[in-house]
Amino acid sequence: MKNSILLLFTLVIISCKSGKNSGNQSEANLNELVTIMQGQYSSEAHSKRDTSYFNISLRMVPIWKNKGHYLYVEQAMFTKQEKPYRVRIYKVSQRGDEFVSEIHTLKNEKDWIGKWKTPEAFESLTESDIELKPGCEVVLKRVGKNKFTGQTGIKTCPSELRGATYATSKVTVTENEILSWDQGFDKNDKQVWGAEKGGYEFIKY
Repeated sequence: MKNSILLLFTLVIISCKSGKNSGNQSEANLNELVTIMQGQYSSEAHSKRDTSYFNISLRMVPIWKNKGHYLYVEQAMFTKQEKPYRVRIYKVSQRGDEFVSEIHTLKNEKDWIGKWKTPEAFESLTESDIELKPGCEVVLKRVGKNKFTGQTGIKTCPSELRGATYATSKVTVTENEILSWDQGFDKNDKQVWGAEKGGYEFIKY
């Protein structure tokens, strides 16, 4: 009887330690993802190798550190970085063994262009000033050290750009590179915008 109780007690301790270690590892993986996502990127090398791709600037800067894992994002033609065509806030969180990057728009996005230079300025931004794009979140999995890959759901992200009805994104994040393939499709599943051969290769600099 005593041996049975001792065995049960030992198993409970092992289980608790295992759960704690698993939680710590998951948090470490989340921090790893957010850390390698942030930075300044360009697709210059890709555009020189294949002229059907543009030289695009991509910036991802951490904000709201006391609220979780948020990144302010600007994407622009490299020669027109003062006029980004995409301004977003990503919220990166964990869901089981997956990591979710939720996409938010800013209600007055023009007021925030260039504020990546002073991330503390976003402390005056509130959650009511941003809007979630439901169904457009990218779900990623860790496939190796400093490597995560994933995509949006199937036909879950609505889009009206250039006659599209939905958009898709496929993303791979590594320590010094982001491969991002955004595409828009119409109601007949015909592609109407986005790269056709594959994703844009953004190199961190």
